[in-house]
Amino acid sequence: MADSIEFVPAEYSSKTRPESAAQEMLRCDAVDIDTLVGAGLPFDYRSGVRYFDLNDLYNLGMYSGRSNTQPELAFRMLFRFAGRSVEDLLVPKSWDFRVQLECAECDGVAPWRFEAPDVVRFGGRLADVTAPQASAGTAEYAATVTTTGVRSPLVSTALRQLTRDYLEAGYRWQMVPVAMQADYELVHRLGATSCIAASLLLAERFRAAGYRAEAKRGWFCGVLGGALDLPHACVEVEDDDGVYKTVDIAKAQLAARLSPNTRDFQELCIGSIYNKVIPSTASGNAPLAYHECGSASPVQVRADIQSALGRTSENGGT
Repeated sequence: MADSIEFVPAEYSSKTRPESAAQEMLRCDAVDIDTLVGAGLPFDYRSGVRYFDLNDLYNLGMYSGRSNTQPELAFRMLFRFAGRSVEDLLVPKSWDFRVQLECAECDGVAPWRFEAPDVVRFGGRLADVTAPQASAGTAEYAATVTTTGVRSPLVSTALRQLTRDYLEAGYRWQMVPVAMQADYELVHRLGATSCIAASLLLAERFRAAGYRAEAKRGWFCGVLGGALDLPHACVEVEDDDGVYKTVDIAKAQLAARLSPNTRDFQELCIGSIYNKVIPSTASGNAPLAYHECGSASPVQVRADIQSALGRTSENGGT
């Protein structure tokens, strides 16, 4: 199991999950944890307890092949939609969208700057918007967000070839800390990839080929029960027909690995938009929120996204 992933480097690692949580997540016992530690799983030892990085645990579960770990079950549930008719992803869908902003070590009352949903230019709508007001410590953004899908496959032969080259390069999708994802050269040197890292690299290659392209952040709706908090990013690129297209490279790659019969969804990811993604105004390697209080600590952003019909819980990445 440990041979199948790259562990998070020490400079980006945050070991906050005790061994009991690791056993529960991986559906294993103390002997198994000892084996993983012996194979290189990093840990911190505090007050007689071993603590692990959450990303390392998710990746171990994802690639364990055991079929019963929490990450395997969660991702399998998450990607059930990718094997269904993509027509369901092209219709308008409304979401109750709430974001909690938290400024650690806050230095006092100050304005907030939040990179809000950017759906109007993709045919969506925003309603009932409540923007964060100047405050100390915490704030909230809320809105009803309507997304929709549009078929707009890439027409540029060059863009499609660059996308295909990336997908065939053999990078292994992993959960990666957001700060590390911005260091996309490191991520790819490790043979790994992720939404933000993949989008940053692909956007760079598109620009090198002479196209206008930028990685943009947002939220992926459908991570059930808060079990995961997926960062999301994709590439916006101006195609040969003059239309800006969206390339959701990591979701195409992940769907291909996790679920059979997802070819239609994978193709949808290569230029089109679909209703399970809420784009934001943030660039791919930029924070989603700032607090102008002067604190050096980054703002923590937690999105709670629920279907406006049926109130089915959906959590999106930050």
